[in-house]
Amino acid sequence: MSSTSRRHRRTACTGLALALPLAALAACGGGSGGDTSAAAGSGKGTISVWAHQGQKSEDTALQNAVKSFNSSQDKIKVELKLIPGNDYTKTITATDASELPDVMEFDGPTMANFVYNKKLAAIDDYVSATTMSNATDASKAQGEIDGKHYGLGMYDSGLGIYGSKKLLDAAGVKYPTSASDAWTADEFNAALKALKAEDSDGKVLDIQENNGLASEWGTYGFAPVVWSAGGSLLKDGKAEGALDTPAVVSAMKSLQSWKATVDPNTDGNAFAKGRVALSWVGHWMYPAYSEALGDDLVVLPLPDFGNGAKTGQGSWAWGIGAGSGNGKAAGAFLDYLLNDTNVTAMTTANGAPPATKTALAASPLYKEGGALQLYADQLAKPCGDSDITTSCVAVTRPVTAGYPTVTAKFSEALNSIYGGADPKSALEKAARAIDQDFSDNAGYKIQ
Repeated sequence: MSSTSRRHRRTACTGLALALPLAALAACGGGSGGDTSAAAGSGKGTISVWAHQGQKSEDTALQNAVKSFNSSQDKIKVELKLIPGNDYTKTITATDASELPDVMEFDGPTMANFVYNKKLAAIDDYVSATTMSNATDASKAQGEIDGKHYGLGMYDSGLGIYGSKKLLDAAGVKYPTSASDAWTADEFNAALKALKAEDSDGKVLDIQENNGLASEWGTYGFAPVVWSAGGSLLKDGKAEGALDTPAVVSAMKSLQSWKATVDPNTDGNAFAKGRVALSWVGHWMYPAYSEALGDDLVVLPLPDFGNGAKTGQGSWAWGIGAGSGNGKAAGAFLDYLLNDTNVTAMTTANGAPPATKTALAASPLYKEGGALQLYADQLAKPCGDSDITTSCVAVTRPVTAGYPTVTAKFSEALNSIYGGADPKSALEKAARAIDQDFSDNAGYKIQ
């Protein structure tokens, strides 16, 4: 959801940025949009590293990587500071660039705002060509602005529909296995109808309603409906004519119609306990679902609303603070952090798809024939954030300093539509609000 947050995994929202920190970003302002570069420095000495504190296994993986780096050579010493997840993005936002660390973790959708406010520097001159070439195309798309890269991730994220084979078979529902043969919107609606006919209360679908649709989960989880309908949250700096097209309105009417079949999932266990046959969520629920359903679990792509099946992508990434005086040392640490050993340790801890090509290819879950190969296949067809064609699948949320407004207004519209509001009016209202904000801020242009 804004990126894969380690802390979020405990609340079944891994991959999503916090709504409150994003809202805080929208209010921070003050960025001139000028490019900022970190000083190269000597490549030696002590560097500071900030990361957000998540679940214990992931924190341990990161701490082990730092210890290993420090013991592997004697030129650079890393001092790691873990900041509670609830406070992390707000802390970066409130800290002057000169006081930020040499290396810092950040949630993907916050990147452009930090660049705009001169808090992140381009990393191209400091990480090795090997590290850059080994990053997956999807990961690089999230971290790129105007040909420069400001971040690379250890892991990525993805969406799909988990299904109960037993319940699907009992209702006579045939289901897809890859994005290329995804259900059409009509086929998905027909599947819900068939499942409902075999269900005692008619509630057959989980969309993680318990996480709130007027939140980053709303954007991460359901912007793919917009993209799959041929629309976009933002196109050429404008939402009007992209977010509120007739095709997007029609797709949102379909989504609105699902409500009668949705289990509100107040206990977070609608799918694991067998109350529903389908769960619209991401990779982070695989461990719990696999344990609950075993061989009965199937992994399906999201429906195709006309422009091909789509998924969100993007997660926490690593970059160099614009105020760093030792970009060479920072780059050397990033090279080490993003090697196969550390990426594998982290993704083993959190179950996320590795964001490097070699670790992804070797992952038991995501490699060819793995239980979650679908997610790897989707990430192998990245769209970036603007060229959203029929042939690509994994879409990066808009890389713009104005993203906090985009996600706030879209998720508000989604929530109101789900609650019964007219889709056309709600989307047009959101588009107007986004465009007004961009107009007021000169388009959030990063020069």
